[in-house]
Amino acid sequence: MADQGTYVEQGKAFDRDMNYVPDRITRDARHPEHGPVEGELWPVEPGRYRLVAAKACPWANRSIIVRSLLGLEDVISLGLPGPTHDARSWTFDLDPGGRDPVLGIERLQEAYLKRFPDYPRGITVPAVVEESTGLLVTNDFPWITHDLFHEWREFHRADAPDLWPVDLREEMEDVMKRVFTEVNNGVYRCGFAGSQEAYDAAYERLFTALDWLEERLGTRRYLMGAAITEADVRLFTTLARFDPVYHGHFKCNRQKLTEMPNLWGYARDLFQTPGFGDTIDFEQIKQHYYVVHRDINPSGIVPAGPDPAVWLEPHGRG
Repeated sequence: MADQGTYVEQGKAFDRDMNYVPDRITRDARHPEHGPVEGELWPVEPGRYRLVAAKACPWANRSIIVRSLLGLEDVISLGLPGPTHDARSWTFDLDPGGRDPVLGIERLQEAYLKRFPDYPRGITVPAVVEESTGLLVTNDFPWITHDLFHEWREFHRADAPDLWPVDLREEMEDVMKRVFTEVNNGVYRCGFAGSQEAYDAAYERLFTALDWLEERLGTRRYLMGAAITEADVRLFTTLARFDPVYHGHFKCNRQKLTEMPNLWGYARDLFQTPGFGDTIDFEQIKQHYYVVHRDINPSGIVPAGPDPAVWLEPHGRG
């Protein structure tokens, strides 16, 4: 997502721009039961939309995971930009000729500008694009995965997990809010702190939250209990990047993930679950952060480690 346009602002704490295209895709373009409706409503329709989501990006990675868990691979197509981008846009440099094979574009920016010719913000992933017109539909990442579950249910596979249990929703919303503000966003708050004071405060907040999660996961297999939910998807994408990127690159170095027993076992448990680990590409992840963030890593050197084989060791949970 929002590594596009992210940079260190000297003397200031990191503050993420959370303004996205607020359109949503709902069943029969109905008014959804949950969340805001500040943009247009588009109808659920198999084969109409393409999810553009770089494996390198944690915010996009969550949408790839949810699409897989729900069995929507034949319903919503997937476009995969490469791991690096310039100041303009994510690009499709992994595809033959550097063009997305369905949309026919070289840069995701083209879909944004086709819909909004004067689009003023960064070009972020995940993004949903209408295949027939090439128009951006939405890039509002929290609601993309929410609506994949709630609005596309007719097309879920029979054994798809209940990612939003009704009886847990209120508590889950609180857990996800803390995970987002303190962990998903917390690592960025450390990495892009513009002063020692801002970094120290961010570091304290991050590890306070990780200690809370370590304790919580000592009494349950997953964040909400015995079954995987959306909360686990949202935490996992940060944990998968913690040792390869955030520990060193973002200076989140009190401990490695491998040194937090419950979180490390939990992360491996998820990694070894179909739909999670098979969406992770550690080389793309490292290339993205270490090459794109030249203000943090001016040399552009990508570290060789850590060894990804540790993710396949027995997790001892369940």
